Amino acid sequence: MKKTVEIRWHGRGGQGAKTAALMLADAAFKTGKHVQGFPEYGPERMGAPITAYNRISDETIRVHSNIYDPDYVVVVDETLLDSVDVTMGLKPEGAIIINTAKSPEEVKPFLKGYEGGVYTLDAREISEKTLGKYFPNSPMLAAVVAISRVMEKEDFFREMELSYQHKFAKKPEVIEGNMKALHMAYEEVE
Repeated sequence: MKKTVEIRWHGRGGQGAKTAALMLADAAFKTGKHVQGFPEYGPERMGAPITAYNRISDETIRVHSNIYDPDYVVVVDETLLDSVDVTMGLKPEGAIIINTAKSPEEVKPFLKGYEGGVYTLDAREISEKTLGKYFPNSPMLAAVVAISRVMEKEDFFREMELSYQHKFAKKPEVIEGNMKALHMAYEEVE
């Protein structure tokens, strides 16, 4: 990866899109990348649409603005397809990754003619299987790494495990569940 990869996240308050963007930035930074991870929101409340961003590069990042022409878009909540133009500015050589039980072919009609890669992942099913609750951010985080290849698979899993061990030191079952969710999502995104 010689250029900067830009990722835009769309989710709803409380779903973990902001947290996932920040965790991706942290993991990439620990592998030696230059990174940015930041949210964009005003007086949002639980359930309101939010946007978060990542820039990941092998070189110093000198731009400090929102991302208007992302390489990848992650949609954490498929209901946003009806109300937010999630493909706005998305590069045709990039891809969109959507949390849905539907196939890529089934969601294409909602993407305003977007011609690039379309990937889907049922993050609900994965998180409920591995964590017992609906936390879509870990599966979607693994999906965007799998599709974008912003870092090596082994580096990603190692850094995420260290991050979870720090964050959930007193809850080993949460660490194990999140790691299972990451591995499943990395393999299952279609």
